[in-house]
Amino acid sequence: MRKLARWARAEWGLLYVTVREPLLKRRLRAVPMTVTAVCLTTLLQFVQNRPWGFQFVQDVGAVRAEDPLWLALLRTPLSLFVPALDLPVWGALAQILLVFGIAEVCLGWWRTLTISYVATLAGTLYARVGIALGPHAPFGLPASDAQVVDTGPSAAVVGLAVYVSWRYGAYVTAGAVTLAMVVEVLLKDNLAGKEHLAALTGVGLLCLAAALRHRYKGRLRRRQRRPGSRAGRGSGFPPIQS
Repeated sequence: MRKLARWARAEWGLLYVTVREPLLKRRLRAVPMTVTAVCLTTLLQFVQNRPWGFQFVQDVGAVRAEDPLWLALLRTPLSLFVPALDLPVWGALAQILLVFGIAEVCLGWWRTLTISYVATLAGTLYARVGIALGPHAPFGLPASDAQVVDTGPSAAVVGLAVYVSWRYGAYVTAGAVTLAMVVEVLLKDNLAGKEHLAALTGVGLLCLAAALRHRYKGRLRRRQRRPGSRAGRGSGFPPIQS
């Protein structure tokens, strides 16, 4: 048990400390974007299950690969908060509250939304590429998937979980989420599973870009501290802000 506790502290300790204090002090006021997302998802679920509201939600938030690209891109922001009709809504709400909430505390609301939309858009664009490749290609999709309604927060949740885990040193967790998505595709080869892998690819590129940026800034700071450098002799340039 002690070994397990030490491993848990090493894996999630930094993440726990970062999230705990803001939530204890401010509670839901610490995650206003997440609360808004939960309320919006609940509202869209209510509306789409009414005879008068179903078509409206489809028109503003349902994405299909057969739709024109401009229309799919226009609907993508809201599609993230439209629960899938074939899945229980409480699952989507729990995912948003937990994963979006942790991400908002750790990254801020605008980074959380940015990563969410990168992951969602990666899945949406992959569907078009996969259908163009055809069912016999390794990452291809059958033509019938062009008519599948693609909504819900799952791709964003997967992407955020991996990004936050990577950012806060929970590498085992990031690897476990990635492995789970691979197993999902192997067991159930469908559009949703492959879109999750596309979302992870998009977020992986964000992680790589962030790592390269951090390394570049580190090199600049070391170069400035080096004796005899122009920055060290007072070059007149302002210091680089991290």
